[in-house]
Amino acid sequence: MYSGFLKRIFDFFVALLVLLLISPIFIIVAILLFFQNRGSVFFLQERPGYREQPFRIIKFKTMTDEKDDEGNLLPDVDRITGLGQFIRKYSLDELPQLINVLKGDMSLIGPRPLLFKYIPLYSDEQRRRHEVRPGITGWAQVNGRNSISWSKKFKLDVYYVDNVSLSLDFKIFWLTILKVVKREGVNQSEARPMQPFDGSN
Repeated sequence: MYSGFLKRIFDFFVALLVLLLISPIFIIVAILLFFQNRGSVFFLQERPGYREQPFRIIKFKTMTDEKDDEGNLLPDVDRITGLGQFIRKYSLDELPQLINVLKGDMSLIGPRPLLFKYIPLYSDEQRRRHEVRPGITGWAQVNGRNSISWSKKFKLDVYYVDNVSLSLDFKIFWLTILKVVKREGVNQSEARPMQPFDGSN
């Protein structure tokens, strides 16, 4: 009953309350990015959601669109801005996803929505991470975040799918706050935030 009905109600009202409470911070960050990025405040990208249905994730834009001579985007570390680093340091870039939660695209708690290009690389078990709505934070994020391997991360995602409950969501919510404050497990390295998933790592 919780995962099928109450979780959605909980998500909606908590996301609405948090958006109202943080609206001054949200507006200040949006204004700063508006001037730094010449009017481009948000990063929008299509991601697989519940049952792999596509939706557009909303994040604050923390990187430029700089490309090399062949038209390929430069590495993340070369495109992230000074303001973007500060915003990511405190995970403020994730705040616009509260709008995704209000729309029903995402949940507050659930496996992180990754890229469509990863779907053919998943095993059948790993693909089960799409049996619930994707979340702003999840069981994998409070158990290593970007400092653990993809395979470990997907095992934790499927554990969440099999054990979703109100108590587990509260536990993840509280641990997320602690992780953000302590900045634990943010990146694999300063030079490269996270190695791409290749189906074996």
